Amino acid sequence: MSTPDTWRKSSYSGGGDGNNCVEIATTTTHVAVRDSKAPARATLTFPRAAFTRFLSVMTEPEGNPPPR
Repeated sequence: MSTPDTWRKSSYSGGGDGNNCVEIATTTTHVAVRDSKAPARATLTFPRAAFTRFLSVMTEPEGNPPPR
């Protein structure tokens, strides 16, 4: 996946001053993640299915992962 050019603040980022957030960019097959404070630094890229699973696990109550 090439580096996407359309980034948006993740809805999973907290409030605060607006500078401490995660930005994401999506394609049909991948999700890219970067730190909004350092956009020129490393970008992490995940297959869409893996990122969806990650969010699913992170939003479930502790000790109650969703079924695979």
